[in-house]
Amino acid sequence: MRFFVQNFGCRATQADGAALEAQLAARGLSEAGERAEAEVVILNTCTVTQNADDDARQTIRRVRRENPAAKILVTGCYAQRAPDDLARMEGVEWVVGNSHKTQIADLVSGAMEYHGQILTGDIFDTREILTAPILDSTSDRTRPNLKIQDGCHNRCSFCVIPYVRGKSRFVPADDVVEQVRSLATRYKEVVLSGINLGRWGREAGVGMRLADLIRRLLQETDIQRIRLSSVEPMDFTDDLLGLMAESPRIAKHVHAPLQSGSDTILRKMHRKYRPRHYADRLSKARSWMPDAAIGADVMTGFPGETDELFEESRAFIAAMPFTYLHVFTYSERPGTPATEMEGKVPMHVRKARNKVLRELADEKNFAFRQSFSGRELTAVTMDPPGTALTDNFLKVNLDMPYMPNRLVHLRIQGPDGSVLRGTVAGEI
Repeated sequence: MRFFVQNFGCRATQADGAALEAQLAARGLSEAGERAEAEVVILNTCTVTQNADDDARQTIRRVRRENPAAKILVTGCYAQRAPDDLARMEGVEWVVGNSHKTQIADLVSGAMEYHGQILTGDIFDTREILTAPILDSTSDRTRPNLKIQDGCHNRCSFCVIPYVRGKSRFVPADDVVEQVRSLATRYKEVVLSGINLGRWGREAGVGMRLADLIRRLLQETDIQRIRLSSVEPMDFTDDLLGLMAESPRIAKHVHAPLQSGSDTILRKMHRKYRPRHYADRLSKARSWMPDAAIGADVMTGFPGETDELFEESRAFIAAMPFTYLHVFTYSERPGTPATEMEGKVPMHVRKARNKVLRELADEKNFAFRQSFSGRELTAVTMDPPGTALTDNFLKVNLDMPYMPNRLVHLRIQGPDGSVLRGTVAGEI
């Protein structure tokens, strides 16, 4: 039997998909090169926005048209949130929530008897983690992402993720060390990721924190560069920031979700920090790592965001040492407290504010890139040849093709559109 797994959304979902592929192959199934050639199509969905739901539903219809004989299995976050809606769609054979995702390989291979269409349960009882290193199949196949944490204890009023991912849980330290040790034989850089990465180790009876894990990786593996994906601002402790600043093997890259620079809106969002707390973390990061990339997720159009509160947020963001932003437009998610809040912002206003912040982000990013003209930075060369990613998260177009997956010194020549131009000055 041939299968095809299509992933939607974040790196955690992609890591789940990679683990599913490995499990299916271990049971004797073969991976189809194209979706239209598969006998089983597994759609590993996202549900963070309405657009994510729409993408999944459109894909189900498309699979049904292009490959009507295929059995369609829908899993992931949308399947956990609204299994009945998906089960009613024509062509859907199974709907398997995140709560039972580890059973998909047995279900598809016939090793498990199951006579229903929907397989879901209480996600908050789930303790297992699906994880496998993933590579970007379209552009960057030199920097594997390794998911070491899943789930979230936070209850942000706009976010559905805790209800579809469950409680925070993590991959044990020994397992992480073993996986990174293996990856270090093939790659120069590994990206550690999770739904709420900064909470790694924060369970009763565990004496380690994320910084302690990274110390073990530095001591017990040969990986040349460790990069952290998104970490909540208050989890960027002095210990973690200090470790990042002192070790040349940790990428100087801080991504701390902000969501809003307005104190009023942060309270309505049920975020666990105030703007002054956030500013303190970024001030320390910039002071200890002057050349670091500093990024954030920010949202426009949250209920109650008046023109004055948006300006408060915009002004705070303008004052912060950001080098890039991921800007999102608020999207109502069924079952979240924010959907019941007063003060809905018209969609055209949400999008107009989104544009304002994107333009601000572009200005900050250009100034950051321009500041490195004539300087030397370290970078990992990427695939396709001729591109590289610096320690501080800047993409560089090289003046000639260079072997991917090398750690090098780059001499930066200057901006080249949305990236930099540079030349390899030598390998490390």
